[in-house]
Order: sequence, then structure tokens, then C-alpha cells
Amino acid sequence: MRWMGLLALAALAACGGKPDKGGAGRGGPATVGYVVVQPTSVPLTTELTGRTVAYQSSEVRPQISGVIEKRLFTEGALVQRGQPLYQIDSSLYRAAANQAQADLESAKANQEAAQAQADRYKPLVAIEAVSKQDYVNAVAAARQAAATVAQKQAALDTARINLRFTTVPAPISGRIGRSLFTVGALVTSSQADPLATIQQLDPIYVDIQQSSADVLALRRALAAGGAAPTSAQVRLTLEDGGDYDQIGVVEFSEVVVDQGTGTVTLRARMPNPKGLLLPGMFVRASFAQAVDTTAFLAPQSAVSRDPKGNATVFVVGPDNKAEPRKIVAERTLGPDWVVTKGLKPGDKIITQGLGKIKPHAQVKPVPADSPQRIKPRKPGDKKGG
Repeated sequence: MRWMGLLALAALAACGGKPDKGGAGRGGPATVGYVVVQPTSVPLTTELTGRTVAYQSSEVRPQISGVIEKRLFTEGALVQRGQPLYQIDSSLYRAAANQAQADLESAKANQEAAQAQADRYKPLVAIEAVSKQDYVNAVAAARQAAATVAQKQAALDTARINLRFTTVPAPISGRIGRSLFTVGALVTSSQADPLATIQQLDPIYVDIQQSSADVLALRRALAAGGAAPTSAQVRLTLEDGGDYDQIGVVEFSEVVVDQGTGTVTLRARMPNPKGLLLPGMFVRASFAQAVDTTAFLAPQSAVSRDPKGNATVFVVGPDNKAEPRKIVAERTLGPDWVVTKGLKPGDKIITQGLGKIKPHAQVKPVPADSPQRIKPRKPGDKKGG
């Protein structure tokens, strides 16, 4: 039986063949797929928290004192600028306007009499029929009467304005909230509470908070030439985790840092045609503030991380050896990692066959996703092992 076991071992050795000098098994160096990387323009995308703010907000306030007679709108409805909202009792203000009109007519009558007297004295003073002092007094009286007419006209204008204020209009177009005063309530021009509040919600603002350190890093990157400015298009993620279907733009950034939070406020304007966004909502805003012109895109399948979290890739080195390379990859863009350090233009990153290689082992590099070539079996070939 012993000699039969030796024959079996000899047969297995003949079937397996000798390992190749490169240490990759009987097939020679491991075949790996690679991609060639080149620097490209990658948007520097930032995701920050924000809160929605009404595009316009206006408090409806009375400009006179009086009792509310009517409320002329439906709470929560859309109102147009200039639309009547409240009617205040106008009886006292109408009487004041009538009084001012009567005073104006009286002043005009006095002016006509004074002017007529001054006109009569003018030719008489030339022939010394009246004294020069009487003529001067007549002219002064006519001018004083004209000034009184102007005063009475201003008083009438004021009375008419107050009468117009008895109808409280909408200062802006938008959606009006609940009414804080009911019919019969006494309102004054100096009261603390508004009658109602109108907010324009389409479009709507999103105030985004960004740390001053991030703003400083961005400005340094722009100054160094490694990044280029871009128009920041904003996408929102809502409180329930869903994506908002409209795209907005960043309009401006404040030039001061909040001393309490150490942040800078950026304001974005978002379309809100369906009224889905309401003031005060918390959202997450994703937008690109600049474009990195020197970054590389490495497929995620090619990047691995060591126990310390450092990112590494294998590149095809001299003599077709798999060389490990540490890189800096802090974020992703679609199916790729954005690599900011560790790669050079023209590097061949191994993306396929990573499980078959070891550091500094010789490999057989081919372009990624190349079809595998299998030689046809010739008649009479024996099956191995």
C-alpha cells in the first residue's frame, strides 16, 4: 500500500506544475485592470444646515386710531398689494376733512378780498391818493391771506390722508396670517401688536450657517489658484429626509462673523411655487462654492483604508509592480473618490484584481474592463490535474 501512495503524490505533482518565479502561481503575474488618472475640475460641494425665511414679510398696522368696523379678508388667503384688509370707523375723520374744506374756502375768500384791496391801492399810491404805508399794509395782508390759504390746504390734505387711512390696505402681496384683532376692537397708531402679518413665500430665502474656518480655507484656496469660483446652485434636503425638487442659488454672503457662533450667514433664494417650504423650517443645503481644478477622480473600488483610516491605492509602478500609495480622499463625487493629494497625472490606478496582488508584487496590467482572452483547446490536449 505504501508504494501506491507514493505514486499518487507523484501524479499530483506532475499535474500541478512548478510555480512561476514571480510568485503568482502557475499562471504567471496576476492580471489586473487599471485606469489612467488626470487632473480634472471637481466642484467643492458643501453640505450645511439652514433655516427658511420669508422672501418678504410685512406687518399690517393701523396709522390712525379708531374702532374696527369690518375685516375684509380671509385668514390664510393670498392677498395683493393695495387690497383693503380692514375698515376703521371713519365718521370722525370724514367730519375733520369737511371742517378742513370749509376752513380752506374761508381762507380763499379772505385772500380774494385782501388781494383786491392791494390791487386797488396800487394805482392810487402812484398819484398819492393813498399813503405808501397803507399800500404796503394792503400788500402784506394779501400775502398773509395767501399763506393762510396754503396752511388750510395742507390741513385739508392731512385730513383726507387720515380719512384714507381708515381703510387699511395690504402693504405687499403674499399670504396673510391670522387676524390678531376682531371687529369692534379699538386700535391705535402706536400699538405694539400688528393687526396681521403678510409673508411672500415664492421665492423663499434659506439662511445657511458656515463656520468662519471653512470660509477662510475656501478663500485661501481661491487665492492660491487651486480653486476657481463658481455660481453656487443649491439643493435642499427637507426635515423628513426627502429631496426638494427645486434648485436655488446663493445670492450673497455676509461680511461679518457672528461672535456668538463663529459662523457666517449665506443666503440662498429658492423657488417655492407649491408653497411646500414654510418660514422657520430646518433644511440641509448642498451647494458648490468653488471648483477644484487640480483634483483627481479615483473609482471607489480602487480605494481602501488602513486601520487608522488612511486612504490607499495600488498603482502600476516601474517594472509593472503593484506599488501602494497613500492618498488624501475626504469625499466622494458619484462613484468616485475625490483625491486631492497623493496622485500624479498619468498614474495607473489598479481597479480590478486587487484581491490577487500583494505590495510590490509583479502584475500584468491591462486597461480596466478589458475582455479576457481564452485560448481554444486543441484536439488531443489533455485536461490538467
